[in-house]
Amino acid sequence: MGRDTIAEIITSIRNANMDRKKVVRITSTNIAEKIVQLLLREGFLENVRKHKEDNKNFLVLTLRPRTTNKRSFINMLNLKRISRPGLRIYSKSKKIPRILGGMGIVILYTSRGLMTDREARLEGIGGEILCYIW
Repeated sequence: MGRDTIAEIITSIRNANMDRKKVVRITSTNIAEKIVQLLLREGFLENVRKHKEDNKNFLVLTLRPRTTNKRSFINMLNLKRISRPGLRIYSKSKKIPRILGGMGIVILYTSRGLMTDREARLEGIGGEILCYIW
């Protein structure tokens, strides 16, 4: 049985967020780097750097802290895996869901690579819905 690298990335970030950690280390793959670049561009991550240890490459992610009235800093980041190896979920460009009325993002794998829901709607293309982030 193969590994689901996208689910591992999402789970690592979600677990670090729930444990209130600021730094997450994930294994570096091509798809991981593209997803992390989307998260960085959309403002869900503060910083990303590559780290090499014993001939293995890792990505070190710094989560962006959110301020609230009750606590000084809390990481509020929700991620949900949609399409998985056993059940692929596809969507046309007009049927791509909006998360929290556009506040969250949907990461899609399209014929032109990974992109967010807004970019896919502008391009007029659909694809496989990988995950929701809000």
